[in-house]
Amino acid sequence: MSLKTVFANASVQNNAAWVQLLGLCPLLAVSTSLVNALGLSLATTLVMVGANTSVALLNRLIPAYARLPCYVLIIATFTTTAMLLLQAYAFELYIGIALFVQIIVTNCMILSRAEAFASRNGVLPALIDGLGTSLGFAAALLLLGAVREALGAGTLFAGMDQLFGATAAAWKIDLLPDGGAMTLLSLPPGAFLAAGLLLAAANALRNALKS
Repeated sequence: MSLKTVFANASVQNNAAWVQLLGLCPLLAVSTSLVNALGLSLATTLVMVGANTSVALLNRLIPAYARLPCYVLIIATFTTTAMLLLQAYAFELYIGIALFVQIIVTNCMILSRAEAFASRNGVLPALIDGLGTSLGFAAALLLLGAVREALGAGTLFAGMDQLFGATAAAWKIDLLPDGGAMTLLSLPPGAFLAAGLLLAAANALRNALKS
């Protein structure tokens, strides 16, 4: 299997969020704004790519009976690294998404790719699979975050200064007039509603491309 095919399968054909429906807890909980979605996407990408690559590198040294706890330990190491980086460089953003960064270690998407792909392939394919999986998940998370922020708060790119510094405060775009936002989409029920509609749209698009 070519690296291009590995990447396409991981990011599109078997998209962890929209096709396999994995990692939905952080997807729904953090996507109240684009900046929250971006922060979690970056953390997940670091953990996914690091874990996949490490599992592929170390797999021959890991005994079969200790495979699962070793994988969890590797994922926990990269999760801790992501947490420390966010605390050091984006502390205000980290406070808002801390819980969901911490539970990356239990994300079934990451553990499933380590077991199903990284443990059975070389380092480069495992790295590409990790990158494709995390970017596919990030695309779903960012899309949901953008939709919920735009319709639920009437803004876009609000709070980007938490991640990119004070100059990014000017990136904020006001889309809707006062009172024009659909507050429901900023609440937990709105996450399910928006995700359901986007999932239906993704399925319709995929079916249209097949026909």
